[in-house]
Amino acid sequence: MRVLLVEDEPEMARALGARLGRSGFIADCVGALEEARAALQCHRYGLALVDRRLPDGDGLALLPELKRLQPGIRILVLTACETVSDRICGLDAGADDYLPKPFDPDELMARIRACLRRPGAQPTPPVVLAKLSFDLSTQQVSVAEKPLVLHRRELALLEALMRNAGRIVLRNQLQDEVYGFDDDVQGNALNILVSRLRKRLHDLGAGVEIHAARGIGYMIARAPQT
Repeated sequence: MRVLLVEDEPEMARALGARLGRSGFIADCVGALEEARAALQCHRYGLALVDRRLPDGDGLALLPELKRLQPGIRILVLTACETVSDRICGLDAGADDYLPKPFDPDELMARIRACLRRPGAQPTPPVVLAKLSFDLSTQQVSVAEKPLVLHRRELALLEALMRNAGRIVLRNQLQDEVYGFDDDVQGNALNILVSRLRKRLHDLGAGVEIHAARGIGYMIARAPQT
């Protein structure tokens, strides 16, 4: 799942981004409201972590836009503003949770998990292709009804392909979906990732193939029956 992290303290942003990455998330770190608004135009996020004291205003001003532009997004406000009235303002502005700084990283991850478990928009049914099933709501993957655990980038790649099953997904779009803003991406990184995912699905007998359209992108489709 892709996460928008709106935090202007570089050290804090790096630490949070690293912790999110270890937990399987792809984190896009921005340091201002305008940068966050630009990111919302480019990517789909399942979760936003928003600081309040930003260089160009209060992070709470971003919450209505988050809800409007990306319905179903979960929002957790992280801030040094910790009075009861501050927390009430944050929750009334649309936050799903509010965690004052300083906080324990393990508590943050527990609150993120709780936010993502809460009911929201009506869940969409899993995308099923041959023996492969991808639940877009829970990010759970299975092959022949057996759970499949994937690396976070493999998961992001498979999600982008399964959302467009039977259609070519452009390379640039896949790179945007798989890699965060701060990732150092080598020229052949996407090719290697696709090859690794292709082999895993083949070895598990998922009954799908990932086709390459040279210089254009990739497509996932049902494998021909033999």
